[in-house]
Amino acid sequence: MLEKTKKVFTIRNITIRQMLAEALGTFILMVFGLSSVAQVVLGKGNSGQYLSINMAFGIGVTLGIYAAGRVSGAHMNAAITVTQCVLGNISWTTLVAYVIGQFLGSFMAAATVFALYYDAIYDYTNGSFTVTGPTATAMIFSTYPASNVSLQGAFFTEFTATVMLILGILVIHDEKNNAAVKGAQPILTGMLVLGIGLGMGLNTGYAINPSRDLPPRIFTAVAGWGMDVFTADHSWWWIPITAPVLGSLFGVLMYKLCIEFHNQPVQELEHEKQEAVTETSRL
Repeated sequence: MLEKTKKVFTIRNITIRQMLAEALGTFILMVFGLSSVAQVVLGKGNSGQYLSINMAFGIGVTLGIYAAGRVSGAHMNAAITVTQCVLGNISWTTLVAYVIGQFLGSFMAAATVFALYYDAIYDYTNGSFTVTGPTATAMIFSTYPASNVSLQGAFFTEFTATVMLILGILVIHDEKNNAAVKGAQPILTGMLVLGIGLGMGLNTGYAINPSRDLPPRIFTAVAGWGMDVFTADHSWWWIPITAPVLGSLFGVLMYKLCIEFHNQPVQELEHEKQEAVTETSRL
C-alpha cells in the first residue's frame, strides 16, 4: 500500500522535481536565517547576537544542501543558478524553474517567520511596521546597508562577498584540484557562509543572494511595511540582485583563469598516481 501511495505522488518531470527541491532547500535556509535575525532584533540583544545570525545562516545552508543536493544540486541562490546557465551547465528552462523554486521557498519562509514572530513584532513596534527608525523591523526579512555606507560601497561589498562565495564553492567541489571529501561539502559550504558573515557582513548584512533578499522584500511590502522597502536607502533594493550575479560570474572567471584551466583531466591524474605507485613498488 505504501509503495502504491509513493508511486501516485512521484513526479516524473525532473524539472518540476528540481524546482520543488530548490523551494524546500531555500525554505530551510531562510527559516533558520530569518528567524535568527528576528530573535536578535526583537529580543534586543538578549536572545542572540550577530554571531548567532551568522551561525544560523550557515546551519540553514548546510541543511538546505543536504535536503536538495541530490535532486537539484541545491543552488538556493539565483546568482549561482544564472552563473551555471551562462556556463552551459543548465538550460534556460531549468534556470527559470530553479529561480521560481528559490523565490517560492524564500517567500514562504518570510511568511512563516512573520507568523512565528507576529506577536513579538507587533509588541516591539506598537503595531507600526517601519523600515527605518528606532523600532524598524524590515531588516528582519531583507538586508539594508549601514547608514555610513554609500551605494557604491554597498555594491562593492556585495560583489566582493559573492566572489568569495563562489570561489569557496568551486574550491570545495573541484574534483580535479583538491575537492573536499564527499558528504562534507554541505558542512564546509555552511562554514563558508559563516565566514563571509563574520568578515564581510558589516556594510550590507551580506545578502550575496537575490533569492535570499528579493522575495522577503516583496513579502514585507504586502505585509504592512509598504513600498518603503524599495525606496529606503536610496532605493538600495536592486544591489542585492545585480551585485551577487556579477560577483558570481567574476568569481568563476577568476577561478578558471587561476586554477581550472591548468587542471589536468582526472584520467591523467589517475594515470600519474598509478605510475607513481608502480615506480614505488619497483624500489
